[in-house]
Order: sequence, then structure tokens, then C-alpha cells
Amino acid sequence: MNFINNLIEMFGSATFWVKALEMILSLSLLVIVHEFGHYSFARLFGMRVNKFYMFFNPKFSILRWDPKNHQLDLFKRNPADPEEEEKEEKQEASNKKKETSSEIQETVSEKASWRDTVFGIGWIPLGGYCSIAGMVDETTSADQLSEKAEPWEFRSRPAWQRLLVMIGGVLFNFLMAIVIYAGIVWAYGELLINFSDATEGMNYCETYHKVGFQDGDILLAADGEPLTYYSGEQLTKISMAHQVQVLRSGDTVNITLPDKFIFELNKEAEAGNQLMAIRLPVVISQTQSNMGAEKAGLRQGDRILAVNSDTTPSYTELTPALLKYKGTTATITYMRDGKTMQTQAEVDGDGKLGIQLTDPTKIFKTTMKHYNIFQSVPRGIQMGWEKLSTYVQSLKMVATPEGAKSLGGFGAIGSIFPDKWNWLDFWNITAFLAVILAVMNILPIPILDGGYVLFLLIEMITGWKPSEKVMNIALNIGLALLILLLLYANINDVYRFLIK
Repeated sequence: MNFINNLIEMFGSATFWVKALEMILSLSLLVIVHEFGHYSFARLFGMRVNKFYMFFNPKFSILRWDPKNHQLDLFKRNPADPEEEEKEEKQEASNKKKETSSEIQETVSEKASWRDTVFGIGWIPLGGYCSIAGMVDETTSADQLSEKAEPWEFRSRPAWQRLLVMIGGVLFNFLMAIVIYAGIVWAYGELLINFSDATEGMNYCETYHKVGFQDGDILLAADGEPLTYYSGEQLTKISMAHQVQVLRSGDTVNITLPDKFIFELNKEAEAGNQLMAIRLPVVISQTQSNMGAEKAGLRQGDRILAVNSDTTPSYTELTPALLKYKGTTATITYMRDGKTMQTQAEVDGDGKLGIQLTDPTKIFKTTMKHYNIFQSVPRGIQMGWEKLSTYVQSLKMVATPEGAKSLGGFGAIGSIFPDKWNWLDFWNITAFLAVILAVMNILPIPILDGGYVLFLLIEMITGWKPSEKVMNIALNIGLALLILLLLYANINDVYRFLIK
């Protein structure tokens, strides 16, 4: 009964539909850019692209444009037999040959044109596809490629060209993220938190700890020069200084750095570790339905100070504290409107209260930095690379039991969008999703771009080219794995948002 009530409440909420619209628009942009990456490289190398579709179109298409035949259709039913459609296309090409000179005949038979592509919009807004002639993918099986390969087909091209076609989608998604980040800082500027305004200080990597830094230290100056906000320039200034001044528990402390300290930090960075990060106070942004925080009466704006006797000045201390009391009820000390209060809250079996944290830019004093068009491009590249590095590092958590439980599907994606339409938030989230899509697609799993890339690299190194039959088997295995993963992730969403 609770499940039904939650379902009715969700679909009847205006917030749900705003988030759904934001998610569909964002994913549509990501898919179009991704598929256009494949399309662009295929056309660059003279390959024929049969179809380019936004959204999937089983049975019929909302819109279908065939530029070769000058035909535009709305709500067009798909041909009943894909092979019959292929025969019709070949017959049309044959008819054109008979009506033209020998020079034109060669162009029709061996060269591809953008007019060969049928462009369309499907009716299931969960993706899209680019069907390249002569390629075994989700739209074409090995059986359909039994005839002799044509010069304009994917399978006829050298491995390096096929490799660039396959990485084109990932490349365009990452470039999309860079363009969005550059556009954001150019149009809006960038909210920055000065080191002195981050009142909880910073968390430092082990290399910093070894020379005397402590988590919570507030950075003040490097060799007497004031430090401003977290950036590559400021990190370089710190790593090359002889002495760094910090504020620790109200006292000024000088830390002397050893020679060549920057090389030790480089090793830490090369290992994929974050050098430092702002300590995030546990200020609640929102609570999740039917979880411990909501049941205990915690609400937006509350700051958690302790779990039983374990103080939690930042989220760094909160996570291990909750894990100590998972599956039990703990005393939560929190601050509301300047008053310290306590409540009893259930900590679930994963050590969670069911809270989302407030963005640090809404907690600390911020400084707005503006960029001109020339400054925004390198900053966009830096932001894209930082997001990419952070996400790749976080993937190792998926292999843990806790990480597997946290996997989410379309519900989890939709939940990260704001309740009310906000273009700045929309573009920030879309840029981050572009990075995620690029990383996920390059994983070496058959049916994903990374699976094709793996086979192509093997071919380029060993000279062995897998047959269409082998590719078809790998594709089916990858498709089964992907469907299972999607089912698991979306079942997690149903349990998390509607049942639990």
C-alpha cells in the first residue's frame, strides 16, 4: 500500500515532471552530440550512414526525413521488414545508375553522401542511434552483412579509421563538457571560496600530512604571500614554497616544506589522489523520504555536530561515525537557528541517515571571478579534466558492496536536477553527465564504444580481425550484461524512492 501511495504522490508532483523534463532534455542533448561524433568521423572517411535518430523508434517514428528522396513524414510507420527496406534502397540506387553517365554511376556505387542518411525522431526518449553501413551493432546483425563489403562500408575501412569513428562519440561528449564549462564561466563567472573563508579548513592528502599539515588547517600564506582560493596556480605556489602559514585552532602555525616537495605531490597526483579539498560542514540540504533523518525531524538547514559521542565538524568525520552505529538508533546532536539540539535517529544497514548536503558555496562566503572569452576556454578545459579525473577515481567504489547498492538508474539521474528550472544548474549537471557518459562508454564492454575499441586495438596490434559472427556474439553478450545492469540500477531506484 505504501508503494502505491508513493507512486501516486510521485506522479502527481509538479517537481517530478520538472525533473523529468530536465533529465529528458539533458540526455537528449548528450545523445545527439555523442551520435554526431560517430557520424562526423564516419562521414569524414566517406562511410555511408544509413540512419541518424534521436530517441528510439520501434514500430514508428514521430518524424522521418529522407533527403535523398526529398521525403518528410510525420508519425511514419517503420517498414515491416528491414531487409525489404534495404532492397528498396539498392533498387533506387540501381535506377539512378541507369539514368546517369558512367562517371555518375561510379559516384553512386562507391561514394557515400550525407543524403544517404535518413534522419528521424523516435518516440522513446531514452537514447538514440547512428546506424553506419557495414558495422555490426544494435541495429545491424552479422546476417545482414553476408554480402560482399562495399567500399563505403565501415568494415571496408582501415582499422585506424574505424577506431576514430568509435571514439568519436566519447570525444564529442568530453568536448561538450569543456564547451559547457567554458560557457558557464564566461556567461556567469565562477563562485570561489577563499581559503580564509573556508572556516572548517581543508582536508589534506598523506603527503601534506607527512610534512606537518593537519586536516582542518586554514591556509593563510606561502612565503609571506597571501593565499586566495583553490586553483592550480595556488597549489603550485604552496608546493614550491619554503614555508606555509596556516591557522590551526585559532593559532598561527608555520610549516616548513622540504626541498623538491613538489615532486612528492606530483607522485600523489599521478596515483590519482586528490591533494586537498574544502572540508564540508554537515549542513542538510534535504532529507530522503522514510529514512532516519526525516523520521527524526531533521530538516533543511540543520547542521549535524555529533553522532553519539563522535563529533562531526565535517562530512569526513560523519561517514565513519555513522558506520559505527549502522543498523541502530543513534543520538544526533545538531544546530538549528543557532541553538544546539538532540534527537534520536535510525541509522540504516549501510550507515546512512538519508540526507543530502548543502553546496559549500551556499554555506561559506564566496567571491565571484569573471572570465573573458580567452580565459574561459582554458578554465573550461581544466574543469572538464578535473571532473573526469574525479569520476574515474570514484569508479573503484562501484566494486564494493556499498558502491553496488548506491548504483542508480533514471530515477537517480533525475533526482540530481533542481526542483525548479534553473539554467545554471541545468548546464552544470549536463556537463557532468557528459563526462560520465564519456567514461562509461569507453569501458571495454561489448556493445559500448569501449568494446569496439578493444577489438580494434587487438586487430591493430596482432593483425587478427574478428569476423562479423564473432562481433555479433560479443554484441549479444554485451547487450545482455547492459540490460542486467540497467535493470539492477533501476530496481535500486524503485526500492530507494518508492518502497524504502
